Amino acid sequence: MSFNIGLLLFPNLTQLDLTGPWEVFARMPNANNYLIWKDRQPVMSDRGLAIVPTVTFNDCPQLDLICIPGGPGQIALMDDDETLDFVRRMAENAKWVTSVCTGSLVLGAAGLLQGYRATSHWGSLDQLSLLGATPVAERVVRDRNRITGAGVTSGIDFALTVAEELLGREIAENIQLQMEYDPAPPFHSGSPRSASPQRLAEAKSQMQDFIARRRAATESAAARLKREE
Repeated sequence: MSFNIGLLLFPNLTQLDLTGPWEVFARMPNANNYLIWKDRQPVMSDRGLAIVPTVTFNDCPQLDLICIPGGPGQIALMDDDETLDFVRRMAENAKWVTSVCTGSLVLGAAGLLQGYRATSHWGSLDQLSLLGATPVAERVVRDRNRITGAGVTSGIDFALTVAEELLGREIAENIQLQMEYDPAPPFHSGSPRSASPQRLAEAKSQMQDFIARRRAATESAAARLKREE
């Protein structure tokens, strides 16, 4: 029996948030994978990589799993009624509602994380609480049928977690081996827990203006959710 997986593809997304999980999902047997946007024109990522959608909001089949990646373009989605309505519609009958990085904030803006534990990129993790979720500083967080991945590279861990849930550990491990996913980073500075105080302070300083813009969008989305209650 086939399983429909859809990943939202939107302008200014972080491509690895999408392509990391896609690499895993595309290796899963009996999975139909879709890249979804409003039209079929190429979509430009935040770092200049063009990716082509395979279906639109209008012709997307009902999904068994919907995944929302993150990236700078996520800010614009926070009050994009067409996108939020599509995400809600698909999530209503999906078996799994998922995200990577700040895609969880889009799920939150759609009202789909209220009362759920979830994660996001460390720089924006605390913003989940504004949308009714409980922030959890872990690489992959599962709460009932919500599975969320932390920042960027965690999308591969997230997708392997999904593969194990759907197909069992043996197949998930086989996919991991096919991909030679055996992380051995040259530096131990990939999270706030391992980075030096100096690196962390520098990163926060470099991101602070952007994080402030994202927070403003999250606060606006939270206010909208309250008005709709």
